[in-house]
Amino acid sequence: MDPEVAVAHYPEGAGHATRMLAVAKALEARGATVRLAGGGPGKRFVELNGYEEYVPAVVDYIGDYQDGGNLFRVITHSVPMSGKRVYDYVQWLRRTEPDALVTDDMFAAMAATLTGTDLHVLTHNSPHFYEAAVEEWFTWLLTKHQLYESEQFLYPAVWPACDDDPEGVTHVPPVALECDDDRTVEPFDVLVVPSHYSDDLDRLVAGLRDDGHSVTEVGDDDWETVPAMLPHLEAADVVVCSGYSTVMEAAVAGTPCIIWPFTDEQRGVGRVIQEAGVTGFQIEHSVPHIRRAVANPPDPPSFENGAEVAADAIVDAL
Repeated sequence: MDPEVAVAHYPEGAGHATRMLAVAKALEARGATVRLAGGGPGKRFVELNGYEEYVPAVVDYIGDYQDGGNLFRVITHSVPMSGKRVYDYVQWLRRTEPDALVTDDMFAAMAATLTGTDLHVLTHNSPHFYEAAVEEWFTWLLTKHQLYESEQFLYPAVWPACDDDPEGVTHVPPVALECDDDRTVEPFDVLVVPSHYSDDLDRLVAGLRDDGHSVTEVGDDDWETVPAMLPHLEAADVVVCSGYSTVMEAAVAGTPCIIWPFTDEQRGVGRVIQEAGVTGFQIEHSVPHIRRAVANPPDPPSFENGAEVAADAIVDAL
């Protein structure tokens, strides 16, 4: 009998949804029936790929703490909504009774523990990414819980195993969402992919165009939302991004990547990549430095798609 697998993504940013969609599609290709959940900005990408998903209560810790927020906002908003999200996931898992849950969502992982659902975690998060003590401690606690409760903790990384990785995780290659149709994108110079927390993009794009580059900016007035970004990454000579999901997609696409981090997690990921000296990536922190890096990009990266590796590991465990 083919397994039924629940796949839940974290609601902050669309990248969580696209990487979990990649795993969901790989599981379906191996005969599994999948049910999706998550909500947040990623819901649109789930729908564009032909799926419906369950939407539990949505949280936004980065917005409540890092993006102009404070600890009071976290305590009065994020914490209560976190409890509601766990409760909603518990009810969903009890209704659907999947054979397993695959997730990068800490709240879905807690719900799996409460319902006795087999848990498979897929996330790159590590306490070593964070400078603020409260974030580091909180991530350490969650990571310990997920390692203890899960059947396996799959860790998609563009860097080799290192001391910054949580002890006990299983490295898999970076995960990217493949495009299902025959979409073709004409070649161009630079793809700029902002995260929700990016800043000063207009000055960067204008500067790159002044330098003579053809630039596509995701999310600007000329951009049409697409089901998967991989064709655009493959068509670009170089990508400038902040979030780790695009970093992974650039790795699979084989496109040199300039990382411009803004959040603690993005800076932590950039530091690990830089210290490891991974081919294909360069970390910059200002518009002038990014313009120079685009003119002389790093060598292309070369990685297989970890969605297939993750799906094999999950099916084998089932």
